[in-house]
Amino acid sequence: MVIDKKPTLLCVVGATAIGKTALAIKLAQHFSAEILSADSRQFYKEMKIGTAAPTPEELSQATHHFVHNKSIHDTYTVGDFEKEAIQFLTSYFKSNEYAILVGGSGLYIDAVVCGLNTFPEVKEGVRESLEQRLKNEGIETLQKELKEKDLVYFNSVDIKNPRRLIRALEVIKSSGKPYSSFRKGMNTQREFNTIFIGLDADRSIIYDRINRRVDIMVEEGLIEEAKKLYKFKELNALQTVGYRELFQSFDGTISQDFAISEIKKNSRRFAKRQGTWFKKNEEISWYDYLTPAENIIQDIIKKAP
Repeated sequence: MVIDKKPTLLCVVGATAIGKTALAIKLAQHFSAEILSADSRQFYKEMKIGTAAPTPEELSQATHHFVHNKSIHDTYTVGDFEKEAIQFLTSYFKSNEYAILVGGSGLYIDAVVCGLNTFPEVKEGVRESLEQRLKNEGIETLQKELKEKDLVYFNSVDIKNPRRLIRALEVIKSSGKPYSSFRKGMNTQREFNTIFIGLDADRSIIYDRINRRVDIMVEEGLIEEAKKLYKFKELNALQTVGYRELFQSFDGTISQDFAISEIKKNSRRFAKRQGTWFKKNEEISWYDYLTPAENIIQDIIKKAP
């Protein structure tokens, strides 16, 4: 089948634990479409439980891409994802009218839809200097500097992820401009139309869903999974909520119960940052998380070019 009109990418976004995967599967089934994950943690095959990746049952209900397709030992950036996703969609849209991009990683969604800006070259020695500061003074010194020099990015980034802090600060120090300034105005022309669907709920509901999800992860073996990955704890892929807290408990710096409570707290904070990111996108049509998929499908049909 050859598609004459411009195809459509349906982007399903929202906070963690809001129900994006379930909706994406229903959309995929209705529109005979395949799903691309834009969750930056679900790429890694070793991180199944702690990333809330689609279950085997969910994977069987629709064709998924970019789920467990990389190893934690691979170097994989948002730029790599953009390139691979666009290559896939270029081929896929030759014979399909719809594809679905789903995830809570706003930067990865934007990379596919809008493209990434070109970042300045990092000056020699800057990264090494920041690495040394991290080692000698701790992550707090990097957090403080980023807050002072780029409050916009500070309010959206995971400030407990040292890789993200170092990346932002090395760009700031090399260019003399805020890191966030290089992420604005992304306007790469794509060969597809985009429709954004956002799922939302009262904050108390989102937080309750997050807490329950963490409890389920623990029941399903999150602690055992983290123990297997503990020896690789310095890898960038593992600098993420759900693993780093348990690594601290394995180090003996905090108790296991406290680690679990920290996972819940940090996941809630992450959800708040997701909300801040997505609310800036005026193209998103927001729906209560309990809205029947059939209603959303009818709205999509009306909006589709």
